[in-house]
Amino acid sequence: MTPMMEWDTSLKDWERRIVAGQPLVPDLPLFEEEADKAVRIFKRLRIADMPGRPRIGEVTDEWVFAFVRAIFGCYDPIERARLIQTFFLLVSKKNTKSTIAAGIMMTALILNKRHFGEFLIIAPTKEIADNSFKPAFGMIEEASDPELAKIFKGNQITRTIVNRLTHASLAVKAADADTVGGQKAIGVLVDELWLFGKKAEAENILSEATGSLASRPEGFVIYLSTQSDSPPAGVFKKKLEYHRKVRDGEIADPTSLQVIYEFPPAMIKSGAWKEPQNWHITNPNLGRSVSQRWLEAEFAKKQAEGKDSFALFAAKHLNVESGGGIRSDSWPGAKFWKRQADAGLTLEEILARSEVVVVGLDGGGLDDIFGLTVLGRDRENRDWLAWSHGWCHEGLLEDRKSVASQLRDFEAAGELTIVDDRLEDVSEIVGVVSQVRDSGLLGGVGVDPSGLGEMVDAFARIDVTQDSGLLIGVPQGFGLMNALKTTERKLANGTLHHSGSALAAWCVVNLKIEPTATAIRATKAATLDKKIDVAMSLFNAAFLMARNPSPAAPAADIDGFLSSPILA
Repeated sequence: MTPMMEWDTSLKDWERRIVAGQPLVPDLPLFEEEADKAVRIFKRLRIADMPGRPRIGEVTDEWVFAFVRAIFGCYDPIERARLIQTFFLLVSKKNTKSTIAAGIMMTALILNKRHFGEFLIIAPTKEIADNSFKPAFGMIEEASDPELAKIFKGNQITRTIVNRLTHASLAVKAADADTVGGQKAIGVLVDELWLFGKKAEAENILSEATGSLASRPEGFVIYLSTQSDSPPAGVFKKKLEYHRKVRDGEIADPTSLQVIYEFPPAMIKSGAWKEPQNWHITNPNLGRSVSQRWLEAEFAKKQAEGKDSFALFAAKHLNVESGGGIRSDSWPGAKFWKRQADAGLTLEEILARSEVVVVGLDGGGLDDIFGLTVLGRDRENRDWLAWSHGWCHEGLLEDRKSVASQLRDFEAAGELTIVDDRLEDVSEIVGVVSQVRDSGLLGGVGVDPSGLGEMVDAFARIDVTQDSGLLIGVPQGFGLMNALKTTERKLANGTLHHSGSALAAWCVVNLKIEPTATAIRATKAATLDKKIDVAMSLFNAAFLMARNPSPAAPAADIDGFLSSPILA
């Protein structure tokens, strides 16, 4: 067996390679006989839904063959083990992803030597499952390949293809825990991983589907995807970030190989990704399955239709990751949000650097995130420094399943606390405010007057009250216009810095600006699933900071009330 230490699946020069149009598979000591055999079979397969039923080898570019060589060329025929077992491919829409999926899995089924072996393609929906099965079924039709038609039989109802001689099978399934449970698959291909990122139960589904690989040394799992139409979330976000780190050499994992077609960060920042001459970077099949003329026409059309349509086009056809400032009605400050992130801005850092600190709160209902922002004014240069946190009730994840995976991501990052029916969010929030008060820096706590509720009594215990001048109702709706504009200007001119919270960024992206003839107000974009509470807490804090507050004297803890796990 080739020693695992010889296998380096990183590709640190990927930016140079991708701009030059070179394949993104690193140089590996593959088993050439296995690789050559697989590529020959793969190239021979026919594409039934193209005029003339051409063979894959006639209409596909070298980048696909390099990927196929790696998948099958890492199989050690002596040890009967696959040295790389996880593969990740991210490529723009219309770059023959469905054909690649069908061809790879049919190649695996043809090469398979295990009787009753199982191969599986998992799709997030029935429609996508059909899209994955039809190309594979077309490859074994009599009109495509009479020899394969004698060996394999397909069933369009059950979406299965079976080898008549070995009884090995390929099944294509729309995924849920019930349909993929109990599988003993040798090879699993997960199609459109970005959509799994929106499924709260995706981790369990994929775990069920791939669990048998532990006892299948020749086994593999392949993740295929385009970019998400919204900021990456859930299992898609985790795997995308992980495979980027393996590619960049930040994580050494010789059992994982990734081919990621995305623009280098410098090209995103400079806007060079918008230039047609650069679109080959994320469309390696340009000139074959992807038309340059069509891309240019759609680019112009989507720009004319507005930022919503343009953002979707950029994500799906140019693999540009969705982010802030992407919608036509988005908050103008969103486009500067990511630039002003500073991971070193912890709560403690803000207290150490600030001459005065205010706190903004928003939300609190069981269908809300309770957002908190601590906003300090730097004593050296008077820049604004922001740190945010959120709390939500566990029932929110059940009621809003479309964002449950994102909320779990925020929880894992330490940016969101999920509470049960004991509702300990109030005591934790009071604990944060108490820490600011005890530092001698508290200039006030700004809240939505209609959302005070039980917080009034809780804050009274630390003498943060309306009578003390520290609990301040912030006008909402159009009354927040000055705070909105002040915040966006300070982001634009670089004098507002924040801790880089993904939860806060998500809330910022979800903001929708509604204008009138004389004013604007911030509200939620799209549906109730799109929360904005943390962003609103920033605006409440900004309202107070714009009043040029002075710090109040610290107050003593009263009867041990202030216990806050978040501060531990």
